[in-house]
Amino acid sequence: MSEVRVLTTGEAAKYCGVNFRTIIRWIERGRLKAYKLPGRGDHRIREDDFVVFLKENDFPIPEEFEAQSSRVLVVEDSKEMASAIARVLRREGMDVAIAHDGFSAGAMMSSHKPRMITLDLKMPGLDGFGVLEFIRNNSEYKSIKVLVISAEPPAALERALVEGANAVMEKPFDNIELVEKIQELLSN
Repeated sequence: MSEVRVLTTGEAAKYCGVNFRTIIRWIERGRLKAYKLPGRGDHRIREDDFVVFLKENDFPIPEEFEAQSSRVLVVEDSKEMASAIARVLRREGMDVAIAHDGFSAGAMMSSHKPRMITLDLKMPGLDGFGVLEFIRNNSEYKSIKVLVISAEPPAALERALVEGANAVMEKPFDNIELVEKIQELLSN
């Protein structure tokens, strides 16, 4: 299990170029997610929450946080297809995890903290539409970019866009097009 990195209000303030009291005000107003330490009540900010805050407020992302910003979760029931997508993305330097069903995807969103998900629509159990609904109705995951990659008919792909997918691609897909689409979504 990977170690969760946290920042003090002073460290966050240095990255943002503001006074630490400004960081505390942002926390108290709900703009920046943080937790309080027992006892003195000092605030701590998880690195992934800080990166989300920086992106949402158009702050530059420091280089040491860039690795977190390229985490992708591949949600695909076909092991061969999941491996193919992961291989392409890893060659581009992305941190990739794979979930083979919708339920595993929910658990991995919590542990892997992806910025982006590639999502198949047709899976046993919780299908892609169920995963999409879970993401868009959960405040912790709303900012995750979702690229639907599916062999379903155009009507299903259109429905995915209506229900909150950021983009769709048909299977089979071109590897270069996949990388370009993911980089475009991650840069927004």
